Amino acid sequence: MKKLVIACLAVLSLAACNQGKTNGEPQLNDSLQQIIQQRDNQLNDMMATMNEIQDGFRQINEAENHVNIAKDGEGANKSEQIKENIKFITQRMEENRALLKKLRAQLEKSTFKGAELKKTVDRLMKQLDEKDQQLQQLRAELDAKDIHISELDERINNLNTNVSKLRTDNTEKAQTISNQDKQLHTAWYVFGTKKELKEQGILVDGKVLQSNFNKAYFTRVDIRTLNEIKFQSKSVKLLTTHPSSSYTLERDFNKEYVLTITNPELFWSTSKYFVAVVK
Repeated sequence: MKKLVIACLAVLSLAACNQGKTNGEPQLNDSLQQIIQQRDNQLNDMMATMNEIQDGFRQINEAENHVNIAKDGEGANKSEQIKENIKFITQRMEENRALLKKLRAQLEKSTFKGAELKKTVDRLMKQLDEKDQQLQQLRAELDAKDIHISELDERINNLNTNVSKLRTDNTEKAQTISNQDKQLHTAWYVFGTKKELKEQGILVDGKVLQSNFNKAYFTRVDIRTLNEIKFQSKSVKLLTTHPSSSYTLERDFNKEYVLTITNPELFWSTSKYFVAVVK
């Protein structure tokens, strides 16, 4: 095939040169010389493209031989070698296809019409299609041997990445929901003497939680798990408002008060802060 292409191009080149001589005239005018130069440039460009295509097919054939040798051989690197060669073949075939399209475009724009060269381009395109079918068959053989090509591995990696990302997104969403849930069910309580509450800015001029009080002095709780507050005091007064039907305030066996929350949602519905003064 290579000899055919070279011969075809040589004929075209000779034809171009012969066309430059009209009826044995000893000299060519500038216009005719320009036409010949243009044709020579076009021919050189097409020959350069053809050389690239031929070199591409040579590299593809070599890579195919490497794959055939590797897939029937043994060794830890066999799979990686095959993957690299398959990747190279795929890339080179794409490049050759682009070069053939370029060569066709060069022929269409050229000032001379080379029928044989066009037939050669068509044959090369057909050969490239056959190579593509062979590559698909080779991929099937490799898959049967559990040797997956790079493109397939990349798809799997992308799928794993997507799954991992989805898991991460779900984890983040779950964490967000959990945080929102905690905030929704979070409350703070504190009790102390008048002096202690005043020192923390919680009680100011007889008013509770009216200024910049010390929030760190409060105990943070989950209202779903907090059932009672033991004051360890025989004197207790609630300073924040909570529905009376949502709790009981009774003495234990030590005569010290214990607040039992009977309805958490109702108890914390008026305020998420609970303050009591003890003596």
